[in-house]
Amino acid sequence: MKKRISSSAAPALLALAAFISFLLFPARYAERVLEGISLWAISVLPVTLPFLFLTLLLSRMPAFARVSRKLSPAFAKCFRVSGAGGCAAVLSVLSGYPAGARAVLDLWERGCLAREERLRAACLATTSGPAFLAGTLGAIAGSAVGWLLFAAHLAGVWSVSFLLGRRAEPPAAVPPPAQVQVQTGSAVTESLSAAVLSVLAVGGAIALFYAFGCMVGDLLAPVRLPPAAAAFLQGLAEMTSGCVFLLQDPLPAHIALCAFLVTFGGACVLVQQWSFLRRTGVRLPAFLLVKAAQGIAAALAAYALALLL
Repeated sequence: MKKRISSSAAPALLALAAFISFLLFPARYAERVLEGISLWAISVLPVTLPFLFLTLLLSRMPAFARVSRKLSPAFAKCFRVSGAGGCAAVLSVLSGYPAGARAVLDLWERGCLAREERLRAACLATTSGPAFLAGTLGAIAGSAVGWLLFAAHLAGVWSVSFLLGRRAEPPAAVPPPAQVQVQTGSAVTESLSAAVLSVLAVGGAIALFYAFGCMVGDLLAPVRLPPAAAAFLQGLAEMTSGCVFLLQDPLPAHIALCAFLVTFGGACVLVQQWSFLRRTGVRLPAFLLVKAAQGIAAALAAYALALLL
C-alpha cells in the first residue's frame, strides 16, 4: 500500500508544481504553449496527418494481409513478431511516431497480434521517420547529420529488438489481417476519423510538454548547467526542442544525445505512444526499459558514425 502511494505521489507533485508555475507566470507559459502549438502546426501536422491516415488505411486493405504473409518468416526469425507486427514496424519506419503505435493498437483490437508478441511489436514499431530526422533535424544540422541520426536510430531499435526476440518463442499463429474484402468507403472514413483524433492528441501533447520543458529549463537556470546538459534535460520533456538546441552545435556528443532522445522519445512522445499502447495491455515499465536500452544503443551508434563525418 505504501509503495502504491509513493508511486503515485511523484506524478501528483510534478502536476502540482506545473500548476503553480502556470498560476504564478501565466503569460510566460501561455506563450510557451502557443509556441508548442506553432511547432506542431508547422513542423508536425503537415507530415503526421497524412502519414497517420495512410498508415491506418493501408492496415485495413487486403494487400496488407498479403504483405504480412510475405514478411512473416523474416520478422518471426529476426524479432519473434508476426507478419502483422512486421508490417506495423515497416509503416512506423516510413511514417514515424505515433503512427506505428496506432497501427499496433489497430492490429491488436482486430485480433491480428498474439498476446506474447505485444511488447516486441510495440517496441519495434515505435520509431521516428525520415521526414522528421532527415527533413526537420537535417535542415538544422545538415542532411548528412539527419540521415546519420536516422541510421543510428534504426540500428538502436532493431539491435535491441533482435536481442529481445532471442529470449522468446516465435509468436503463436493468428489470423492474418484483412482476410475479408473491406468496403473502401468505410475504410477511408474510419481511417480519416481516427487519424484526425490522433493528430489532435499529438498536438495537445506537444503544446503542453513544450511548456513543461521550458519550466524545466527555467528551474535549472540558477544551476548553470552546461548548455548540452540543459538541452538534454529539456528534451526528456519535449524531444523536438531538446534536439533543436543540441544540433545548433552538432558535435559527436551532441548528436549522440539527440539520437538517444529521438529513440527514447521523451515524455511528450511517450505519452503519445502510450495513449494507444496502454489499450493493448503492454506493461509500461517493460516498455520504458526497452526504449531506454534502444536509446542507449542508438546513442552509441550515432557517436561512432559522427566520428567518421
